[in-house]
Amino acid sequence: MSLGNNLFNARKKSGLSQEEVAEKLGVSRQTISKWELDETLPDICQSKHLSTLYHLTLDELIEFDIEVKEIQQMIENTSEKVSQKIDWTGVWGKKYPVLTSYQEKVEVDEYVTSLRKLLDSLKTRYGYDDLDAMLVLKDILSHAWERRESLA
Repeated sequence: MSLGNNLFNARKKSGLSQEEVAEKLGVSRQTISKWELDETLPDICQSKHLSTLYHLTLDELIEFDIEVKEIQQMIENTSEKVSQKIDWTGVWGKKYPVLTSYQEKVEVDEYVTSLRKLLDSLKTRYGYDDLDAMLVLKDILSHAWERRESLA
């Protein structure tokens, strides 16, 4: 996606018109339009003002993805009570079908024993409760997955 599209989507997500943004930045509406159409680029100071106005970091503004931002906000706004009602395996299983079928093939108990030791280690060594230990272990596994090629 282009910077212009990112600027357009960030502005729309913020609920601002081109005129409102132009007024806040002290530029013309046409300037905002040219930025959003990729005809010109805002300078670094204007970019910083835009990121502040849209409540994004400069990196987020440059890489702004409206769908990712909306998903992140939905997750952040989901209460714990509602979150507990969600069948996360079923939801993720729609995207990754293996999550709904692996139990038929994998000896889960074989892995539970090893994972329980890792969870207990995190709890005793760092004082995490059950949920925090599970989240930390999940994140460690994610890091291991991301590094799998460099470790091979």
